Amino acid sequence: MRDEPTFVEHVRRDLLDVRWPEPQEIRARARRRSQRRIVVSTVVLALAGVSAVAVAAPRTSPPPVHPAASASPTRHEITTDALLQPTDLPQPVYVQLSQAGLGEPVRLEDTLGRCRTSQGRSDGWQMSILSRSQTLMRKPTQGGVLVPGDALVVQDLFRLAPEAARQLFTSLDDLVAPCAEWRSIQQWETVDSTHTVEVIHRWAVVQRGFAGDDAAILRDSPTAPRDVRTGQTLTNTPPPTLLAVVRVGDTVSLLRIADDDTEAKLRQLAVAAAARMCAAANPAC
Repeated sequence: MRDEPTFVEHVRRDLLDVRWPEPQEIRARARRRSQRRIVVSTVVLALAGVSAVAVAAPRTSPPPVHPAASASPTRHEITTDALLQPTDLPQPVYVQLSQAGLGEPVRLEDTLGRCRTSQGRSDGWQMSILSRSQTLMRKPTQGGVLVPGDALVVQDLFRLAPEAARQLFTSLDDLVAPCAEWRSIQQWETVDSTHTVEVIHRWAVVQRGFAGDDAAILRDSPTAPRDVRTGQTLTNTPPPTLLAVVRVGDTVSLLRIADDDTEAKLRQLAVAAAARMCAAANPAC
C-alpha cells in the first residue's frame, strides 16, 4: 500500500466533485441562455447601425497599424477542446467529467512533495493562473454507477506565467533528485492488527522531449511494504506510479493512467495531449 493518492483516489476525488443539476436549475440555465441570445442579437443590430452611419461619414486616412496589432491575441480561458478528447483513446469513452480552478499549484505527485518536505525542502510546485481537469471513464459496469475502476485517464491542464512553465521543466531533474531513494514510514492496517511499515520510493525522470515544447515521464518504483519490527513483507511489490508532464507554450498538462498501463501508452496519450493543447497555448501553435 502506497502512502500517496493513487490513480483510483484521484478518480474518487473527481467523482465526489460531480454534481448533477436539479431540474429547476436546468430550466433556469436555459432561460439565461435565451436572455443572452436576445442581448447578443440586440448588440449585433446596434453595431450594424453604427456601421451604416460610418459608411456615410467622410473618408479619412486610416491610422497606422502597429506590427503587434496583427499578432494572434493572447488566450486566457482554457476551453474543453484543449483537453484530450474521447477519440484520442484506443477504447470507447462513455463519460467525461470536468472541473475548472484558479490559482492552484501544479502538484505533480503528493508522495514526491512529501518526500521533499520531509527533508526540510519546499514541495517545489509552481503556481498556475487557472486550470481545467478531467477524468475520462469507460461505460459504467455496475448497474450504471460510476466507480474508480471505470477510469481510463486523469488529466490536469494548467496555464502558468510563461517563465514559470519553462522553469518547471528546467528544474525537473533537481526536483526529483532528493527522492531518488526515499524511505517512507507509515501505518498499515490488517484485519487483526496495525503494522508500522517502510516503503522505499525511487523517483526518476525516465523519458524526455517526446512531445510539445517540453515533455517528460516521471516514474516512482516503490518497494513492497515491510514490517519495521519483524522484517516481514506484507504484500507483493506494487506497480510503479507513472506521470507524464507536457508543456506547450504557457500551458502544462499532467496525465495519469491506471496502474496496469504502460509507459508506451502514457507517451502516446502525451503526444495526443500536446496536439490538443495548441487550442489554448500562448503563443499559438
